[in-house]
Amino acid sequence: MIWIKSLHIVLAYVTVIGFAVRAMLSFASSPARDVKWVRIAPHVIDTLLLACGIALAVDLGVSPLMHGWLAAKIVGLVLYIGFGVMAMRAPRLPQKLFGFVAALASVAYIFAVAYSKQVVPPWPF
Repeated sequence: MIWIKSLHIVLAYVTVIGFAVRAMLSFASSPARDVKWVRIAPHVIDTLLLACGIALAVDLGVSPLMHGWLAAKIVGLVLYIGFGVMAMRAPRLPQKLFGFVAALASVAYIFAVAYSKQVVPPWPF
């Protein structure tokens, strides 16, 4: 199972780097953001990331209903997705920038919770 944890960690960093690159392409209204593999790769990476996370939770016997830190990571993930959509699809640059910064803050929270296995104060989760 150590390889699944390692893969999960690597994929977490890859997805954040990919998000940042795609956000920059979106900010610049670059046609590169519409290239097929640029649009598909994040879904593949995120699916593998989620599958590894579920496999780790099953292997460790943890549940978001019994472990607050895991529930906090899931809430952070939902926020990351929502803010990420805002960063990519908002019609105006200020909204895109807000979504981008909020998405990265959500990821920082997820990483902090993953590292500490605690719901990190002073965040509202």
